[in-house]
Amino acid sequence: MSKGILLVNLGSPDSTNVEDVRTYLREFLMDGKVIDSPWLIRKMIVELFILPKRPIKSAEAYKKIWTDEGSPLIVYSKILQQKVQEQMDIPVGLAMRYKNPSIEFGMQQLYDQGVRDILVVPLYPQYTMSTTETVADKVLEVQKNKFSDVNIQFIKAFYNHPDYIKVLGDSIKENLPEGYDKLLFSYHGIPERHDKKALKAATKSGLPIETYRNQCIETSRLVAEYLQLPEDKYYTSFQSRLGRDPWIRPYTDETLELFPKHNGVKNLAVCTPAFVADCLETLEEISMEGKEEFLEAGGEKFTYIPCINDRQDWINTLVKWFKGWQNN
Repeated sequence: MSKGILLVNLGSPDSTNVEDVRTYLREFLMDGKVIDSPWLIRKMIVELFILPKRPIKSAEAYKKIWTDEGSPLIVYSKILQQKVQEQMDIPVGLAMRYKNPSIEFGMQQLYDQGVRDILVVPLYPQYTMSTTETVADKVLEVQKNKFSDVNIQFIKAFYNHPDYIKVLGDSIKENLPEGYDKLLFSYHGIPERHDKKALKAATKSGLPIETYRNQCIETSRLVAEYLQLPEDKYYTSFQSRLGRDPWIRPYTDETLELFPKHNGVKNLAVCTPAFVADCLETLEEISMEGKEEFLEAGGEKFTYIPCINDRQDWINTLVKWFKGWQNN
């Protein structure tokens, strides 16, 4: 049976046009694993309260980070795919959970090359229902409807894998500014109920599971251990909350405002380990808005540490993992 790899990331709008952003947000927010309300309630929330105004604001944010080649997340993901492919002798495809290239398109490309055994690689270090789980759901849905003769396997969450921790740790070490006061690990946030649902599902199944929050804290701890950082030199927070429901704490925006005022942090470095590729949430929300919040609160120096993107050590790590799977 011919083997192949399918890399999957979140996705981006096709352009910074407001209608393209609205289309993207509709697909993203109507996912029941993202907003986990009943369909009718979710539809009302999205159509009546979010889509009338949010796409205009989001389109402006995308314009700040858009490149000549397109969305940074798509650009970095394509470069990653191409560089991994150069070192693999089996097909390596790319898909996005939302918009283009779609999961169906990515699977079709592999299928047309004779691939019948696919390792799906959600490019999220930590596992949660709104990222890895929704990728798995969509892949299995497409498999059932279009590719019933294809065998699917999924790579495990790699938030604590020594190879990943080394790549992440080295990327941070290379970018830490001299004399920094604190290193902030800012992860994408999720509603508190998502973690509670994960724990409830684990209890019913009898399987041990780490909540998303705990996975993030463990990633921070392992990187700090690798870099030999004392506990008072780093901190973990969560960004990008939406709506009025409680999300996991502490919040990044509040942390950025409190650090200079109450903790004496004037020289701050920030990394975003929930993302392997720079995107709107890292380049605009943290590197631009977060920097502004920190400086306005009295901070003096703000250093954004890029995602691991297309680093050669990250590519080598993926190739190592994939060849191990290929040769099994």
